[in-house]
Amino acid sequence: MNPALFLDRDGVIIENRPNYVRTWSDVSIYPQAVRALKKIEASEYKIFMLTNQSAVGRGIISHSTADKINRRLVKEIESAGGRVDGVFMCPHTPHENCPCRKPQPGMILEAAASSQLDLNNSIMIGDALSDIIAGQTAGVGQNVLVYTGRGLAQSNLPLANKISPFLVYENLLDALSDLIR
Repeated sequence: MNPALFLDRDGVIIENRPNYVRTWSDVSIYPQAVRALKKIEASEYKIFMLTNQSAVGRGIISHSTADKINRRLVKEIESAGGRVDGVFMCPHTPHENCPCRKPQPGMILEAAASSQLDLNNSIMIGDALSDIIAGQTAGVGQNVLVYTGRGLAQSNLPLANKISPFLVYENLLDALSDLIR
């Protein structure tokens, strides 16, 4: 069984957009994130991108458009020398209480079941406390909040002190430089 690296998309790999990522032109990739993924390309970790995309459930974009954006992002990462082994997306709104929507652990558990992953030796990196909670609930051994995206604001919420301890880094490159050698 392999360890996995679970990465939130918006706020970790690409910039968050207040009105959602609706088209490829809305995508702004963090250069440090691409460098980070290139740096660990040969690692033993299986790399999965996990993303809540309520814009689909809200009817703002189609499921097909969201899939195309995710596929193109993976191609951009690969063309820069990085690797993403799989993408899991929850298209539901928060009101639907879907088991795959973070903070629920569904996407992580689905990835683990499909790829026989060692969750205890895996890492979840996100820019929101919902990412941290999803990782902790799924049994991911190391959960990380990055300050990019919403991370800095999320780290100051009262909930941050009420959940199990987690690591904090400036960005994905800093986190992976420290955690995966």
